[in-house]
Amino acid sequence: MKNPDDMSFDEFDEYINPRAEETDFDRVLDRAMSRRDLLRSVVALGSVAAFGSTLMPKPASAAETRFAFDAIAVSTADDIRVPSGYTARVVTRWGDPLWSDAPDFDHATRGTGASQATSFGDNNDGMEVYPHGDKFILIANNEYSNRSVIWGNRIEGKYETDDDVLKGMNAHGLTVVEIEQNDGAWSIVKDSPYNRRVTPDVEMQITGPAAGHDLMKTNEDPDGLVARGTFNNCGNGSTPWGTYLACEENFNGYFATEDQEHPVTDAMKRYGISPKGRGYGWHEIDDRFDLAKESNEYNRHGYVTEVDATDPNSRPKKRTALGRFKHENAEVVVNGDGHIVVYMGDDERGEFLYRFVSDGVYAPGGETDSLLEDGKLYAAKFNDDGSGEWLELSPEATGLASMAEVCIHTRQAASAVGATTMDRPEWVSANPKAAEVYCCLTNNSNRGVKDDAGLALTNSGGDATPVGGPNPREANKYGQIVRWRPDAANHTSNAFTWDLYVLAGNPSVHTDIRAGSSNISAGNMFNSPDGLKFDSNGMLWIQTDGNYTNEEDFAGQGNNQMLLGDPTTGEIRRFLTGPLQSEITGLTWSPDRRTMFVGVQHPGERGAGHWPDGGESSTPRSSIVAVTRDDGGLVG
Repeated sequence: MKNPDDMSFDEFDEYINPRAEETDFDRVLDRAMSRRDLLRSVVALGSVAAFGSTLMPKPASAAETRFAFDAIAVSTADDIRVPSGYTARVVTRWGDPLWSDAPDFDHATRGTGASQATSFGDNNDGMEVYPHGDKFILIANNEYSNRSVIWGNRIEGKYETDDDVLKGMNAHGLTVVEIEQNDGAWSIVKDSPYNRRVTPDVEMQITGPAAGHDLMKTNEDPDGLVARGTFNNCGNGSTPWGTYLACEENFNGYFATEDQEHPVTDAMKRYGISPKGRGYGWHEIDDRFDLAKESNEYNRHGYVTEVDATDPNSRPKKRTALGRFKHENAEVVVNGDGHIVVYMGDDERGEFLYRFVSDGVYAPGGETDSLLEDGKLYAAKFNDDGSGEWLELSPEATGLASMAEVCIHTRQAASAVGATTMDRPEWVSANPKAAEVYCCLTNNSNRGVKDDAGLALTNSGGDATPVGGPNPREANKYGQIVRWRPDAANHTSNAFTWDLYVLAGNPSVHTDIRAGSSNISAGNMFNSPDGLKFDSNGMLWIQTDGNYTNEEDFAGQGNNQMLLGDPTTGEIRRFLTGPLQSEITGLTWSPDRRTMFVGVQHPGERGAGHWPDGGESSTPRSSIVAVTRDDGGLVG
């Protein structure tokens, strides 16, 4: 058995809650194309044509290119690499103090609970920069802590004291800092009144349909209206009224209890809640996370949290109307008629894509609080013929008693209406130049796979995950990016058409569908697209969180990376490579677009590398880097 400490979040969820074995594979195939027919169509039509209504355009000639750089090679170096003419500098690292009286990061001890509460959090992910008068405010998610790193001062790499647990807890949440640029380099403004840590202990308002519901009431909060903490925030979103959306993802691993026979309900299993926990130890210092002492706390997490980064005294708001699941990011679109549309992915194998449409409309300077509180929630159904529809998650359609229960048990609601199980829907991004939306489907090793008994593997709710539609590969190791176009360019329409922008793969190793689509070559190949964001020019930035062994199926792909894609031509070029064992995630720009901020998460997570400080005695630290052009030009 693989060590749980080395498991991915998906692997751990399946370890503690094995998947249902009730779906017969032959029955699954009756609902989808066979893999043999799929492969035949791919060979005949050129990869993506088999899955959508439109062939991918051929790459443009060099004279027509919209790229402002020459592609770089893969890298296996413990460093950041960018094209000639660009420079990358570290802005801030895990453990950097936010105030003058906070201690500098200690590589030997990795800090204390108190020092972590006054310094930049760990494993930065989604982020945004907001102009505020003449100030620049950076807010970033601090998704989780690498236990073997944050407790690397302990012999077994595990917590030994309550303060060790508190240190790990305070490394989570959000960090808000003022930043400034001097002589081309960006850095934190210590002691700024805008500097703030939003830890798992900070109070936040519960809004939307689930507010005050019995399933949200706890011993500490009998009214079910005020939660404490946001944690395991992955991607993000930004509203047109200038607030930040932090997206809670793998919240389940923080709940545990000493009684390993503690009953686990079907509702708990659907979200991966188990007495085992993931080894963070929070239940030992805070009863909220002890399943035997608090039966509803886990219902208060797994939401999108809205934060005003420019007001350090504001209370964050958990927006339950956007649903409860393992959120990746929240892509906000202002529809032509003013309705707010939010696209979201649930990052787990075989889960769903969601959409929220506000009841009200946005008007600059008008009331905005209800726009993420009142509206309709949908899950996506993708048909094999390239059409699709958004299925409303109402109590009537799902069989749940109320919208509050739909918003608390959103996965069950999407299963009930027959939404399409996807290959781990991660970041979603909408093209500012066209009415189209893209989503990274990062990978799915369970897609179309049977267990030892000959039964098909399912998602955590027992839903089938057959090969077909936007998920065309069995045991998908490489991932793909799906795109859809709403009917009549109206994001509130329930109808859409879809195709695949790219199938990631390895043409150096494979010659079948695993080689990828026609816009993948040995010169730009990658695996596991994760982060995704359009720039103001309508170019698509792709960040990866995949296998970095550089061996076997992943030979020649090197470290994780960031690439740029042209949605019109299909061309993709590699722009940045990360240090050893890191993920590239989180992307934003300065208001003048002359600096690109990029996140580097969990460098050296498996014991290799010492980026960014270097040297055998230094601790690898997640960081944010600023990328600029040497000629001072625009970056995206």
